[in-house]
Amino acid sequence: MEEWKKLVRDTVNTPEKLAAIFDVDLDEIKRVHDVFPIRINPYYLSLIEEPGDPIWKQVVPDPKELIRTGFEEDDPLGEEDDSLVPNVTHRYPDRVLFYVNYMCPIYCRFCTRKRKVGDPDSIPDNNIEMGLDYIRSHPEIRDVIISGGDSMMLTDRKIDYIVGSLRDIEHLEIIRIGSRVPVTLPQRITPELCAILKQYHPFYINTHFNHPREVTPETEKACGMLVDAGIPVGNQAVLLRGVNDDPTVMVDLMKKLLKIRVRPYYIYQADLVYGTDHFRTSIKTGLEIVSALRGHISGLGVPHYVVDAPGGGGKIALIPDPVVSFDDEEIRLKNYEGNTYSYPSTSFYDEDW
Repeated sequence: MEEWKKLVRDTVNTPEKLAAIFDVDLDEIKRVHDVFPIRINPYYLSLIEEPGDPIWKQVVPDPKELIRTGFEEDDPLGEEDDSLVPNVTHRYPDRVLFYVNYMCPIYCRFCTRKRKVGDPDSIPDNNIEMGLDYIRSHPEIRDVIISGGDSMMLTDRKIDYIVGSLRDIEHLEIIRIGSRVPVTLPQRITPELCAILKQYHPFYINTHFNHPREVTPETEKACGMLVDAGIPVGNQAVLLRGVNDDPTVMVDLMKKLLKIRVRPYYIYQADLVYGTDHFRTSIKTGLEIVSALRGHISGLGVPHYVVDAPGGGGKIALIPDPVVSFDDEEIRLKNYEGNTYSYPSTSFYDEDW
């Protein structure tokens, strides 16, 4: 049996299994598990150094998940409203998200799809064919993001079928997979899987490192194999209270990602999902982190800080405002150190001159 399959087989997926390893309140864990299931594979579990650390917070159930504060929704991004067929979200004119699997190597406690992940009923029997037929019948679609759950948890044969079927669609230009597998189950990235994906360029993977301790020899190997197969790998971190809401932590994470050839792409403000309010930070915290990244790491390592607008409004980029003032003659700009500089507002060749 392949190593990754053994890790999946030995996954901690009940409160009792977790209580056999850590001193946790079994009754409290059971209460949360009944609503939002637990799943932690042995590899990711091994990254936990102590209860309450940044790895623990991402995967161990917390009673706070059952508290409704009044801001959250089960589907805050309105994905279901933008789905004309089940599990194909068509929000932007030229691209869709294709939900193909309910299973993940771990169940992140902050997941934006807590309503679906871990629920086999969220995948109809003919889900894949319905999605493929929808994409075939909409020639305006040029970009597909395969998501879940995590599509990398499917068999090589199923992944080959889905990606190959998409590549056969004439109007489709770009195929992407959103997967946390390179981070949370890097053993799943095998030479065989890379050989399959390599056939279908242009092909991209966005993964999901949230903390520097997730960058390990195993994840470096997995990401290296993907990049060596010609697959650009980007990172979409989520800003999480108690995990990475610290400029020093984020700077360290971005530096480590660049070293393993993973391009920082997004930092997401945590979505307004029921069961995740205790993870959310202020927008001010996110802007301070972006400010800390600028000037202290190359532009290659500075991701976009975005809010996914509630109700399906799409991604909105937020930046610290570098413009101090401007008029017809000059603009005053502030750099990463807080110093201000003048720059002409116009050119000698402007028509107004």
